[in-house]
Amino acid sequence: MGRIVVHENVSVDGVMQDPSGEEGYASGGWFTRMPQEVFAAWGEVEFQEAQEFAAWFIGRGTYQWFAERWSAREGAWGDRLREVPKYVLSATLADAPEWANSFVVKGDPVAEAKRLRDEVDGDIVVYGSRPLAQALLEHGMVDELRLMTHPYLLGAGGERLFPDQGGMHELRLAGVREIGGHLALLTYRPL
Repeated sequence: MGRIVVHENVSVDGVMQDPSGEEGYASGGWFTRMPQEVFAAWGEVEFQEAQEFAAWFIGRGTYQWFAERWSAREGAWGDRLREVPKYVLSATLADAPEWANSFVVKGDPVAEAKRLRDEVDGDIVVYGSRPLAQALLEHGMVDELRLMTHPYLLGAGGERLFPDQGGMHELRLAGVREIGGHLALLTYRPL
């Protein structure tokens, strides 16, 4: 039986929208403002996580963003992301040929998450994919929440991971790790 791990890059005030600045959000591009040495430290953490997870559950938009940038990337990280099974939740894609080991999953994300959790041995990670992550959080399907917190307050606007979760969800702090002198990786598990 697997575990569902939601891992998100967020600002201190919880914004996850437009980290690369490609969407036109007024405060977009916050992710790309990291100094090179911080980016390298962030990459080490992300690469290590990629070596450890068993599957990737991903929304269509995030899948297409990653597939465009990573499907042909050379090196150990690119190789690992090609080999890991990617379950793409989409009502519009017929198939996902752009990237090796990608499978389109139709249907209710919560039901599909339950199915995957039963079938996969190991961690099933969710990156980006805000609507998917929100649905899994709302329905108590997240076994671990990892927030790579970037030192920015982006203010009003911007899509947030936690806009309104419909009531209180109590979490237990499972880890705090400083990354590159600028980022904090906060790990939580539900009580």
